[in-house]
Amino acid sequence: MSLERIRNFAIVAHIDHGKSTLADRMIQFTGAVSDRQFHDQLLDDMELERERGITIKASAITLFYEHNGQRYELNLIDTPGHVDFHYEVSRALASCEGALLVVDATQGVEAQTIANAYLAVENGLEILPVVNKIDLPAARPEIVAEEIEHAVGLPAEDVIMISAKTGQGIDELMQAIVERLPEPKGDNNAALQALIFDSTYDDYRGVICYIRVVNGRISKGDKIQLMSSGQMYQVGELGQFRPNMTPIETLQAGQVGYLIANIKNLGDVRVGDTITLISNPASDKLPGYKPPLQMVFCDFYPGPDTEYLHLKQALEKLQLNDSSFTFQPENSEALGFGFRCGFLGLLHLEIIQERLEREAGITVVQTAPTVSYQVVLRDNSVITIDSPAKLPDPSEYIEIREPMVECSLIVPADCVGGVMKLSEQRRGQFKHSEYLSQNRVLLKYKFPLAEIIYDFYDRLKTITRGYGTMDYDLIGYEPGNLVKLDILVGGKKVDALSVIMHRSVAEYRGRRILQRLRQEIPRQMFEVALQAAIGSRVIARETIRPLRKNVTAKCYGGDVTRKRKLLEKQKEGKKRLKQVGKIQIPQEAFIAVLDQGDANG
Repeated sequence: MSLERIRNFAIVAHIDHGKSTLADRMIQFTGAVSDRQFHDQLLDDMELERERGITIKASAITLFYEHNGQRYELNLIDTPGHVDFHYEVSRALASCEGALLVVDATQGVEAQTIANAYLAVENGLEILPVVNKIDLPAARPEIVAEEIEHAVGLPAEDVIMISAKTGQGIDELMQAIVERLPEPKGDNNAALQALIFDSTYDDYRGVICYIRVVNGRISKGDKIQLMSSGQMYQVGELGQFRPNMTPIETLQAGQVGYLIANIKNLGDVRVGDTITLISNPASDKLPGYKPPLQMVFCDFYPGPDTEYLHLKQALEKLQLNDSSFTFQPENSEALGFGFRCGFLGLLHLEIIQERLEREAGITVVQTAPTVSYQVVLRDNSVITIDSPAKLPDPSEYIEIREPMVECSLIVPADCVGGVMKLSEQRRGQFKHSEYLSQNRVLLKYKFPLAEIIYDFYDRLKTITRGYGTMDYDLIGYEPGNLVKLDILVGGKKVDALSVIMHRSVAEYRGRRILQRLRQEIPRQMFEVALQAAIGSRVIARETIRPLRKNVTAKCYGGDVTRKRKLLEKQKEGKKRLKQVGKIQIPQEAFIAVLDQGDANG
């Protein structure tokens, strides 16, 4: 297939704007799958994706389309829409020349629409604006086309109107892909440079690499080298996704497909690595990707019926399939041996935990998520910590810097007051506002990341009746008046419950945490003191009352000293029990520390 007749493009959009449905319709339109084999969300092959109705992993498919008597090869990559999977989108875009920017005709331009459009522009892609769901009664395609022109700068007359559900406008869209998106650049006769843009693991075939050939050609049986690790392999199978894995003999410049080369070691393949031939190696690696930046950290410990080794193997397998997830061994007095895991966001954390439970049958005890902080030590050196437990003694450091994000909020005009009040409570700094249309406003804020990772999005949705959307980008670290709040249970510090927060809310939040813990930790035979402390100063206390047993029930009448003796004996027993007793802290208690408890609500 000559380069002029190949088109590589991604579908990008805000979550739930119809990317996967559009991919389904294009697959049907080109006849890649028979009607008997077809089902909705065809590219979302993870059970979790179909159940939640969201795309988690980017997936590739090769379609063939006839236009003006010519046969074109279209390589389509369907990408996730949620802000947590921004990294998956950037990887997909690096292997394309064009992007379809899909916008819902009823919802209009959303925060993630703008973010993905800018990401595509940064990657030098040609953008084709598409307004979807024009068949709905509430659709307002002309207004949305104007919103696209205003927010993204793409002319309203270039917008293609479609309905991915009914198939309306798909023919026009396919023609536009062929006519308006650029062909790939590359040289079939140059030394091989193939970019690994994703990988999955198969128990029987080893690592399956998703590749985009930039220069040269690769054939079955070729001896290849991974340029980052220097590992050498022989290609056992090459193929394309049509949408099932279909083996072919050769992949050439501009094409997208998969490669199997008996790679057994999970750590040998790095997404963003370059593949070249041993016989004619390329001189330079391809640019690849910026390594993903983990935003949220929490500990995973083996649950009641899970072994440490099984958890480790399951995490290793998941990491191959999702290189934006990291983990390292961790040890806690309260919970034993486990792992400190890094995630792109809270939904990413939730997905990883659910995949562990479903795919590996593992249960985990999860601690409260935290963000990373920079600590400036007395000698002016800077260390990064991802857990409050790793914060040095206050005498050893000058300041703590917290991660800051620039946040775009798109909200209905009548909800601006409520959103601004919420943003103020979360220490947001207002930047500017802009009207996208008569009743939709774009608000720009600067937030500490720690204030928005847990329940900010849920609160935003509540205030805006479900219409508010957000997107954020990390912009660096800034010093703040931060303190470490320790939680003591029965006089013992529980590292997993410690949290770093702003001094102004420490006492209020500490009291809220203790009130929640008092409800979650079961009562013991002895009194349990719950304390919140900053350094050695206790700032709040709650007490879990002991379970009572009436030891004097059998004392009928007689002298009162008989009863007193029994009560004293019980008191001594409880004191002894308190010294040796161990308090079991349930999973819910670790989540209790996340309750922001906004100061006036």
